Amino acid sequence: MNVSEAVATRRSVRQFKPDAVPLEMIRDILIKAQRSPSGGNTQPWNAIVLTGEPLADLTAKIKAKAATAPMGEGMEYDIYPKGLEGRYETQRRAVGEAMFGALGIGREDGAGRVKQMMANWDSFGAPVQIFTYCRTYMGPPQWSDMGMWLQTVMLLLREAGLDSCPQEIWAMYGSYMRELLGISDEYIFFTGMAVGYRDPDAPINNFAVPRVSIDDALQFRGF
Repeated sequence: MNVSEAVATRRSVRQFKPDAVPLEMIRDILIKAQRSPSGGNTQPWNAIVLTGEPLADLTAKIKAKAATAPMGEGMEYDIYPKGLEGRYETQRRAVGEAMFGALGIGREDGAGRVKQMMANWDSFGAPVQIFTYCRTYMGPPQWSDMGMWLQTVMLLLREAGLDSCPQEIWAMYGSYMRELLGISDEYIFFTGMAVGYRDPDAPINNFAVPRVSIDDALQFRGF
């Protein structure tokens, strides 16, 4: 698979097969991803990779927390900016509607929507989670570096026949996630990312996810 194919076929997968992912495969991908760029070569990303019993234990604890504080608790950053508007908010809402539509969950089906959101805590059935964090004093440039690292990981996963779903929803319980993972308060929790093999027949993995035209987002000058 070349880079263009990896980019074209990568998507946020929300239903995985239970098949285990070997440690050797994950390590090889993450070793390669260390070549990701970062400003001044700071390499600000840190991660903890869980599978098996450790992931099951964390999953049970975060589901119990979500049951008592469904709107989040201990968030350390805003997942979406306050005042999100225009095409950005339109795009966010549209992909949510497309996802629920693929599942046959209507706008009025509040219980169905909550059930689907709760599937996040089970990593959508993925056998591996990558939890990412960085030092608290890191700023927007270093957070951008973490994003480049995550994208590199996601494309390498596709090359290896794997899939992923970045899940910032875990940050709804940021300070508790640090507690569960044994991360000190010198760090801020960023995101989770489910990793495994996609279920190719699941409707939620097959709805169209449109992108805006480059003419709506980019300008070309001097050509």
